[in-house]
Amino acid sequence: MADLKYYDVILAPIVTEKSMNSMSDKKYAFTVNPDATKTQIKEAVEKMFAGTKVAKVNTMLLDGKNRRRGMTQGKTSEKKKAIVQLTADSAEIEIFTGL
Repeated sequence: MADLKYYDVILAPIVTEKSMNSMSDKKYAFTVNPDATKTQIKEAVEKMFAGTKVAKVNTMLLDGKNRRRGMTQGKTSEKKKAIVQLTADSAEIEIFTGL
């Protein structure tokens, strides 16, 4: 298990049309460190955003895509995505408000 601090777990929020529609259900999407576990993601969200309580965390591993430039072939890096469901009495996450 990797020794990750809570500020190293969440890399960036995912801002897409689908993720914006799921915010009404208090579901938020983040790109996270590929070595992070669900419990580390839960702790990181609760520490980084005051007043939030996480109900559950769903994670997905996204494989790298094949890319080609001329004769050279390669792959993009792998990513990990997390969908965080907050409890009903939890505060909303401020970075998503006003978008």
